[in-house]
Amino acid sequence: MKIIFMGSPEFAVPHLEALISSGYNIPLVFTQPDRPRARGRRCIPTPVKELAEKCGIPVYSPGTLENKDCIYVLEGNKPDVIVVVAYGLLIPKEILDIPSKGCINVHASLLPVYRGAAPIERAIMAGEEVTGVTTMYMAEGWDTGDIILQKKVRISKDMTSGELGQVLSIEGASLLIKTLELIKSGTAPRIVQDERLATYAPKLTPCDFFIDWRKSAQSIHNLVRAGNPDPGAFTYLQGKRFKIFQGKVLTDVDNSLPMPKGLPGRISCSNPNGIVAETGKGFYIIQKVQCEGGKRLAVKDYLCGNPIQVGDVLGK
Repeated sequence: MKIIFMGSPEFAVPHLEALISSGYNIPLVFTQPDRPRARGRRCIPTPVKELAEKCGIPVYSPGTLENKDCIYVLEGNKPDVIVVVAYGLLIPKEILDIPSKGCINVHASLLPVYRGAAPIERAIMAGEEVTGVTTMYMAEGWDTGDIILQKKVRISKDMTSGELGQVLSIEGASLLIKTLELIKSGTAPRIVQDERLATYAPKLTPCDFFIDWRKSAQSIHNLVRAGNPDPGAFTYLQGKRFKIFQGKVLTDVDNSLPMPKGLPGRISCSNPNGIVAETGKGFYIIQKVQCEGGKRLAVKDYLCGNPIQVGDVLGK
């Protein structure tokens, strides 16, 4: 089968690798345009573009799919299937109708739950213990098409968005190859999504990772996990933005800790093992941080030049 691949971030890379290693004919890859991403605002290609160029596959990077040039390019390549993985743009109906065997999407949730741009982060923020990947026939709208295959994946209690994304990308790549085999043989199922079960995972902004210390320690832990590796859950300390990338819920309260003061964000203990902060329910131990303008550090290294006192309050 002739396949055109559409994808952009690191999550999509294993899927393209799987297509290449399986011997599929890939005449063209669509990806997002190069954008300023690094220090100095240098334009950096997407991870998918880097892989495609390394493998000698032509790359097309339109700023929008809402133009005739995209239609001409796709029609000229006569794809049997278009595979879309975290491309980042809504695929218009004119493109959905081009491939003879349909447009296939790999989505990082067990649809119909967590439709949208941030299923991995939203699942972790919600404290989910199980998620997965879905392959589906694409339809107009975000993640509304008929399901082909699904694979469940457990979320461990300390798993970060980055770690979960790596697992789901590998599982998704494997599921994609199985899906294409079924499509090729004409035996791929079509399971209509139950709209009554649909939930949404809209795009996140850095402001969504602001820590509200009035919430429970577990809720804060989920937010920290969701913000790792990027953009980082954040609070304020001594007037500066203070990001937290790793921590844990204190389950066995140390008798040496001061009694809760009913002041969420108050630091109850500060030593190389961690910074213990009071929350709306329980204590949270902060283990890896980044102060505004500084590097990401383990707490023991951060405290060497940045003393934090018991009684300081996070969030101010």
